[in-house]
Amino acid sequence: MSSAPTFAADAEAGLLAIRALGGVNGQALACAETSVAARAKQLMLAHAPKTQRFGAAYEEATQEAFSAQTRSGKPCADATELTARLNQLALQLSETLPVAAK
Repeated sequence: MSSAPTFAADAEAGLLAIRALGGVNGQALACAETSVAARAKQLMLAHAPKTQRFGAAYEEATQEAFSAQTRSGKPCADATELTARLNQLALQLSETLPVAAK
């Protein structure tokens, strides 16, 4: 049996996690939570494969979340809430896209 389906499922789970990370980044940028946005970028650089597919997913999710936040007129989430979401994503990323040893 081939391990391709597992790899594809792992890659898809990783891609979803990177999109979620981009979503937090976009919301943080729209809400001027620069330290949260900086940490989101650090997690992206540490965990995501250096491919166009992952980079585009992160950027698209960032732009979508930024636009959604600014158009909604809803109050911004505070840094504590955004940080909690990042912490949850960091755990998810460590499972789906572990940092490669250098």
